[in-house]
Amino acid sequence: MVANLTGFKQVLDGYEDGRGHNLPADELAARALIPPGTAAVRDFTHISTEIPRYDFAKCVACMECVTACPDTAILAKIADPEEVEKEAKTLPANQQEDFKNQWAQTTKFHGIFEKKGEKGGLFSIYIDPTKCKGCSECVTVCGSHDALSMETKENGVLARYQMLYKHIHRVPPTPDRFLAKKLPIDVMLNQEKSLLYVGGAGSCAGCGEATAIRMMLASTGEEYGRENIGIIAATGCNTVYGSTYPHNPYLVTWANSLFENAPTTAMGVRARWDQMGDQNKRLWVMGGDGAMYDIGFQALSRMLTSGMDIKVLVLDTQVYSNTGGQASTATFTGQAAKMSPHGKSQPGKLESRKELSNIAIMHPDVYVAQTSAAFVNHFYQVIREANAFPGPALVNVYTTCQPEHLVPDDKANEQSKKAVQSRAFPLMIHDPRKGESLKERLNLRGNPGMTDDWMKDSKTEKEFNFSDFARTEGRFAKQFDRDGNPSETLLLAQSRVLKNWRLLQELAGVKKS
Repeated sequence: MVANLTGFKQVLDGYEDGRGHNLPADELAARALIPPGTAAVRDFTHISTEIPRYDFAKCVACMECVTACPDTAILAKIADPEEVEKEAKTLPANQQEDFKNQWAQTTKFHGIFEKKGEKGGLFSIYIDPTKCKGCSECVTVCGSHDALSMETKENGVLARYQMLYKHIHRVPPTPDRFLAKKLPIDVMLNQEKSLLYVGGAGSCAGCGEATAIRMMLASTGEEYGRENIGIIAATGCNTVYGSTYPHNPYLVTWANSLFENAPTTAMGVRARWDQMGDQNKRLWVMGGDGAMYDIGFQALSRMLTSGMDIKVLVLDTQVYSNTGGQASTATFTGQAAKMSPHGKSQPGKLESRKELSNIAIMHPDVYVAQTSAAFVNHFYQVIREANAFPGPALVNVYTTCQPEHLVPDDKANEQSKKAVQSRAFPLMIHDPRKGESLKERLNLRGNPGMTDDWMKDSKTEKEFNFSDFARTEGRFAKQFDRDGNPSETLLLAQSRVLKNWRLLQELAGVKKS
């Protein structure tokens, strides 16, 4: 998973040894270049006291943990039984059984294949201890399966994980017969094509942005190949944790641009690629809500009207995470943020949130989607469709920022799901190819309770509204009194969220029940 680092090893070794300030200048440094995949050598082994433990007997091979992990610390593989047995024999006798117990006979990859008269495979999840930050996101998404739990790195535990990773990694790659594209969530089994973000990035534990980036690259990589992908990244968290010299987690070509002009830079790259006959290459612009909603909005709008084959991934955290939690036009009403503090004279931000996806739809012939990494099938669908669309495409993704939303490290996926369920961030797809009217082009499928104002619990019929969502995040904590009642400001925010949802229902021709 690491590119050829010849000529750069002295830099990596220097930073590892604390000699980064005393290295000689070289051609790469002079041009601000970082080779691909250098973050693969970065070691986070001792950043956390805990690590996920895998219980093969409970695993159903759902791949949710592999998908959600923001650090590429959880990998999955399917192997023929004889390959597992072969590798086990290279281990000392007292470790062989432990190694074989990391491989599960799941219905998905073993039972179904045997019923068809084919040889079934053994499924394994294995942890890279050098990349895991101990966020526990994998344990949370595993949920009712309970196949993952956290254990402390003591009494030889770490040595065991190092052994397992080494030997499972040596087992041959997943055979092609298990790589059918029927289930989008299985894309990361095809490690050669889809794992284009090697981990080792300096993002916060459990970062919601990194998961979305990994998923976008996985889908694009499987379809087009790593050599046909380019990224232009706007200044923000993604450029900080994605290119903290000398560590770069990407195995694709990328360039960092200024906060406000990433789409403009991408237009130049796209024009040059097209001149060279590289129309098949996929070019993605990445940026947060600050870069795309605010200072870079004009550049984004210009790009969307250009008709050029450029795709945009907006990492929407509703706040300028990179500069310490400043409010942006993506910030919700009532949310506490720097420059919109909550106090006696001002109860948090009072402005309405800008709905970027709605504005993007008004640009001619642009594919627009709003999605969440918690809704895996929807996410992969819109990435595939955006890549295939012959022109500009914008994919707006809800991305939890744990420090600024004030939620635990393991809750990025859960909070992203609640944002959709509460109408704070509805799922939508606008595809110009579907017809002439907005009703034909706009699709709200995937939203729970699509014809209702609010989602309702299937058992209790209790509604889940924006205030219920806000109650689960610290950024709205001051909007509730001691008895848990929402403030007038939060109720104003809720009314604005509902108004936007009803607008989308009207545009999509969804009849309310």
